[in-house]
Amino acid sequence: MAHPEFQVTTGKDEHFYFNLTAKNGQVIFSSQGYKSKDTCKNGIASVKKNGTNKKHFDRMDAKDGKHYFVLKAANSKVIGKSQMYTTKDSMENGIDSIKVNAKVAKIEYL
Repeated sequence: MAHPEFQVTTGKDEHFYFNLTAKNGQVIFSSQGYKSKDTCKNGIASVKKNGTNKKHFDRMDAKDGKHYFVLKAANSKVIGKSQMYTTKDSMENGIDSIKVNAKVAKIEYL
């Protein structure tokens, strides 16, 4: 597998999910579930489009003090969320990573 990439899988619920990986192969973003492969592709296209604009990211704090972000489409629907980060700076680096990696990531069906 060449990274970065969108790794598409099918869950036990028969929905399609994707993870975006960074160049090092680490998962930096995970999607919501989609009912079809086509709507999952639309979700990936939305990450490519909306992931370049910081205003589409909502920064959040988990109960355990860790930080994460959600990415929203132009219609304010959540596309997915990040992994957990121990610092706000590392969370911001994750957002910057989405901006860079989403543009060039290939789609891999697992």
